[in-house]
Amino acid sequence: MQSKDSFPTEYLNYTGRNDLLSGGVKMIPIDTSKGTFQVWTKRIGNHPTMKVLLLHGGPGMTHEYLEAFDSYFPAASIEYYYYDQLGSYYSDQPNEPELVELARFVDEVEQVRQALKLDQENFYLYGHSWGGLLAMEYALKYQQHLKGLIVSNMMASVPKYNEYAHNVLMPGMDPVVLAEIQGYETSEDYQNPRYMELLIEHHYVYHVLRMPSEDWPDPLNRSFKHLNADIYVPMQGPSELGLRGKLIDWDRSGNLGQIEVPTLVIGAQYDTMDPEYMEWMAVAMQNGRYLHCSNGSHLTLYDDQQVYFQGLIQFIQDVDAGHF
Repeated sequence: MQSKDSFPTEYLNYTGRNDLLSGGVKMIPIDTSKGTFQVWTKRIGNHPTMKVLLLHGGPGMTHEYLEAFDSYFPAASIEYYYYDQLGSYYSDQPNEPELVELARFVDEVEQVRQALKLDQENFYLYGHSWGGLLAMEYALKYQQHLKGLIVSNMMASVPKYNEYAHNVLMPGMDPVVLAEIQGYETSEDYQNPRYMELLIEHHYVYHVLRMPSEDWPDPLNRSFKHLNADIYVPMQGPSELGLRGKLIDWDRSGNLGQIEVPTLVIGAQYDTMDPEYMEWMAVAMQNGRYLHCSNGSHLTLYDDQQVYFQGLIQFIQDVDAGHF
C-alpha cells in the first residue's frame, strides 16, 4: 500500500477539482491500539443546527462517490462533512490488520465527532451501505450525541442480506452466467477479469447502479479505483454475491428498538438489499421513517436521485424544525 507521504500534494484534497487546497479540510488524529493515525475530513457549508457527517460504504471505499451531495445539500443550507475512514484513500493506510474491526471503526467515528465538535443539538449521522451498518452500531452505543440518523441501503442483518442474495437476486440471474460466476468464486479466482466483467454486465447494472457502466459518474469510478482491498476483503469477503467476511454473522435486528433518535431508513426497489426488510427496520425503530426509491438500486443516490435527496433533505429539515 502506498505511503501517504508519497502522494502528490493534490491528493490530500480533491483530485481533479477546482477547490484544490481550499478551506474546510481537517486531518483528525485517531488514537488506536497500534498508535495514532490521521483521517481526512472536509466541511462544506455552515449551519448551526444541521450538520451531517457522511459515512461511505465499502468498507475501504472513499468519500468520493458521495460527491452527489454537492448538487443538493448546499442549496438546502445543510452543513456536511466528507470523511475517509482509516485505511481509505485520503486517510492514513496503516498495515495493521488488527485495526480492521467493527468496534474500532465505531470508536473512530466517535473521535471524529469530538474533533468536529458535533453534538445532539446539530449532529446527523448518515451512512450508506457499510456506512449504514457502522451508523447503526454507532447509534446503539452513542445515540446520546445524535440529533438524527440516516441508514441508506443497508439491512440490519447480514444473514438476512445473504438470504435475500441467495433466494431473490441469484435466481433472477441467467443460470448459465450464475454458474460461471460461482465457478470463479469456488476456485477463488476473484482477480480474473472475466469474473468482474460478468458481475458488471449481469448484476451491477441491475442492482448496484442502474445505468450502463460506461456512463457511471466520475466520483463513483474514482471511489472504485481507490478501493482498499486490505479493508474490504477481511470485512466484506471477496464475493460480490452476498457477504462472507468478518461481518458474516452481524445482526442487529433485535436491537433496532433501542434506537430512539429520529431515523430515516432509505431503501430501493432494485437494491442488493431487501427493500421490504428495510421498511420493516423503520417500523422497528422508535422514531423511524422509511423512504422508498422506486426506480433506484444500491446506489439510488444516483439512479433515483431526485426522490432520494428530496426525501433525505425533508427528513433533516423536519427534525430540525421539531416536526418529526
